[in-house]
Amino acid sequence: MNKNIIFDPSYGTLNMGDNIIVESALQELDEIIGGDFNVRVSSHTPLYHFHQNLTRNIYKEPLKTAKRKFILGSNLLFKDFFLTRKRPWNIHFLTSKYINDVVLVGVGSNENNKRSSLYTKMLYRKILSADYIHSVRDNNTLKYVTEELKLNAINTGCATMWKLTKEHCKSIPTKKASSVVFTLTDYARDVELDTYMIEMLVKSYDKVYFWPQGSEDSIYFKELNISDGEIIQLSSSLDSYRKILATEDIDYVGSRLHGGIYALQHKVRTLIIAVDHRALNKQADYNLPVIKRENVKTEMMNIISSEFFTEIEIDEEAILQWKAQFGK
Repeated sequence: MNKNIIFDPSYGTLNMGDNIIVESALQELDEIIGGDFNVRVSSHTPLYHFHQNLTRNIYKEPLKTAKRKFILGSNLLFKDFFLTRKRPWNIHFLTSKYINDVVLVGVGSNENNKRSSLYTKMLYRKILSADYIHSVRDNNTLKYVTEELKLNAINTGCATMWKLTKEHCKSIPTKKASSVVFTLTDYARDVELDTYMIEMLVKSYDKVYFWPQGSEDSIYFKELNISDGEIIQLSSSLDSYRKILATEDIDYVGSRLHGGIYALQHKVRTLIIAVDHRALNKQADYNLPVIKRENVKTEMMNIISSEFFTEIEIDEEAILQWKAQFGK
């Protein structure tokens, strides 16, 4: 039986969006590696200490013998690993001896630095496959991987979006629901505009739910000092969010990108409030329903009160092309 390594960003994460990415990516990979023995390891935490390269360690064996290695989605390709305090893929040269030939699955790049450091480019070229075509989530990442890293890649979009076909989108309601679920982003705060968003949702819907996707989102919500008597706070688990999407007549409005995409997966009418480059990139590339947060006061109410169609434009041929390289 073939053995594969899957670098999983949902282990050790502070953001349930990583769980959404992993759930979707594993579903898509099932037709490629579903019959194999698949070993999931964390991308956020180190696999072993560098000195263990010199010792016998049973946990290094899967890395040495795996047929294929995949890393799943998320905002993983930082352009400067040398200076940043945050390593979404927690690797460096001393711990990457057996990490090689890894294939990207809907991975994105982070704009922590406009130019990629030489150290970072050398590290990526060591660990990423030069034989397979990589799957990236947007055109900015495509440019980075192909032009700076000199690797083959194709823009498939994030794996969370691969099932958002035209047929799927036709089944998403066009009219305002009776309930709404919103999200906030603790690391991208705007007290005035976030307060406005919530207060208008309370006025516009019969029931309002809050799903804290990130570990500090609930703390931020409390700091807004909004009367929460009319707001139902869900637990942070993906199960609680999935249940409300599946059982309520509900819309999604919020600044968490993957919270919005997960709502679209569940055929929920969605409006994503962009607080960083990721949502705006997806809007430009795939026509995701997004508005800039600075336009919340002028655009949000007009959109949620009107009838609109969800018309996401994924590249189904690119997805099939990427999958086809692995055979059956």
